[in-house]
Amino acid sequence: MGYPFATAALGPLLFAQGRYVRRVTPRLPEAAGPRSGEAGEGPPLRVLVLGDSAAAGVGVATQADALAGQLARALAATHRVSWKLLARTGLTTQDLVDWLAAEPAEPFDAAVTSLGVNDVTGGVSPARWLAAQAALVGLLAARFEVGHAVLSAVPPMERFPALPQPLAWYLGQRAKRLNAALAGWAETQPHCTFLQVALPLERHLMAADGFHPAAAACAAWAGQVAAALRQRAAA
Repeated sequence: MGYPFATAALGPLLFAQGRYVRRVTPRLPEAAGPRSGEAGEGPPLRVLVLGDSAAAGVGVATQADALAGQLARALAATHRVSWKLLARTGLTTQDLVDWLAAEPAEPFDAAVTSLGVNDVTGGVSPARWLAAQAALVGLLAARFEVGHAVLSAVPPMERFPALPQPLAWYLGQRAKRLNAALAGWAETQPHCTFLQVALPLERHLMAADGFHPAAAACAAWAGQVAAALRQRAAA
């Protein structure tokens, strides 16, 4: 079944499944702990981690086990890392742009984003998504002096344990459309890396809500981001 046809034919079922998932899915808190810090020895590297609930650490107990904390530890093997986290549950890309525009300017060498799931569930079109992503990258460069932005792909939502079929398939298709648009655009941007993260999304590696990455998945994510940052630094 094609995506446009599914949107029309399955609309009532998708709506009902979406309401059901929202009703029964546990609402987990954001990870506790500091949202900035320093680690390691070596060349200095200032990293800004931004985004939605996955970046905020929903699904793990502390920021040490979330993306930002695990990324800092991974990079600390080779760098003196100064890191900061700006993330909040429920953010779309445009929400993050609006938030950053009001934040005090602060220099960073690199930024890592976790965005897209709320754009998918909010029905944001690929064109609007791409415009917001371009605005975000521009803001990071102009206001925060970011020289390298790692744009994490929208995760494969069709594999989220919390989502029943056909809702999982439908949201997965929407995620793929956003990823295709962002990947094509990022290829034209010399300071951007589109990162198709290979996340382990088996049920036992996911948080209790079946929607967010647990510590092992965050570690895999952080390792791939660290590799992308090191590859760019060595180029």
